[in-house]
Amino acid sequence: MKKEDKSAIIEQLVAVLDEYSHFYITDSLELNAEDTSALRRACFNQDIKLIVVKNTLLKKALEQKGDFSPLFETLKGTTSLMLSNTGNAPAKLIKEFSKGNKAGKPVLKAAYVEESFYVGADQLDVLANIKSKNELIGDVISLLQSPAKNVISALQSGGNTLHGVLKTLAEK
Repeated sequence: MKKEDKSAIIEQLVAVLDEYSHFYITDSLELNAEDTSALRRACFNQDIKLIVVKNTLLKKALEQKGDFSPLFETLKGTTSLMLSNTGNAPAKLIKEFSKGNKAGKPVLKAAYVEESFYVGADQLDVLANIKSKNELIGDVISLLQSPAKNVISALQSGGNTLHGVLKTLAEK
């Protein structure tokens, strides 16, 4: 591959990395063609971009983006890059998909999620349980609504109780 081609690919990788706020570095070497196309289809359905990259080109792209040195040790063997704007979506996909095939792939090598580094396959459960921004907003809204619902419910039940007492007194 010519130097110009490599630099063009590195520029494309940097542009793709800029588009997405989270990325996962995975190993999907032992997947057959059928499983690979099923993985690509699952990624497409969940708005996850899947790219197979050369380790040296990815390393150079990451060096251009900033300090990603904790991830460099994982750039060995076959590397697939999963990019997403939802932090936990690729982790859930990896977890679900690796259960359903014989090879147990893809395997998480490392991830950059919510401006933090996660290295090793043992971090998959942690990543799958990270809540997305929308999930956190939903939790905050439900927490804020809870006291209001309690007050309204107390007022409504109080009205029913008061009505019942008045009705009983009127009947006597």
